[in-house]
Amino acid sequence: MNINDFKATLAKEYPFRIELHAHSRPVSPCSEVSPKELVDTYKAHNYDALVLTNHYIRYLFKDLTKEEAVKYYLNDFKEAYEYGEQVGLKVYLGIEYRFDENNNDYIIYGANEEIVARIFDCFDMGLEKFRKEIQLPDSVFIQAHPLRNGCILQSADLLDGIETLNLHPGHNGQVGRAVRIADKENYKITTIGSDFHHKNVDHEAVSALRTKFLPKDSFELAKLLKSGDYIFEIGETSLIIP
Repeated sequence: MNINDFKATLAKEYPFRIELHAHSRPVSPCSEVSPKELVDTYKAHNYDALVLTNHYIRYLFKDLTKEEAVKYYLNDFKEAYEYGEQVGLKVYLGIEYRFDENNNDYIIYGANEEIVARIFDCFDMGLEKFRKEIQLPDSVFIQAHPLRNGCILQSADLLDGIETLNLHPGHNGQVGRAVRIADKENYKITTIGSDFHHKNVDHEAVSALRTKFLPKDSFELAKLLKSGDYIFEIGETSLIIP
């Protein structure tokens, strides 16, 4: 079998394409894309699903009660999910969470309203205490862009995995080093993400998780990530075996 035949076989075996890292406004104020625009963008690129991983940081909710903050945080997801159901794109809830202790970001796959509410009270815990005391057995806890400037790579003992291939064009994620470190330090899960925020800079849909089936919800996606049975895609053409 030549390389082109192998590539075609691999793509056929893993036909479903999922964006694992994308943001919408107004919940992520750094994003320029509304929930509906986000869905339309990925539908136009023939994706099957995306994970909405909006930022969950204390200062974004400083004037809101817990109940108000949770409702506000979920508004973008609900809008994207409902619109996605209309146009044929699956939208999963993810959370890009930050503790008060530093500028690290962590993505939770396997999330729902209950978890969003539960972790609202945990900003001051820090990673180590959180991972010891807050049990999320049906989720995975991934450090996003761990080698980006200003971030501190955390031990594999405290994480389920790391985002080795963060393809945001405005940041140096040191993706080559991240891949090598993930293998050397034995992080259980590695992920990929476009980290999509901005219009008109050609960074939408530059990465995908390719899978054999389309998970029914965020928790089934987390279970799939734990299984390791997936491949990556970059630039809509290049396939990578993690």
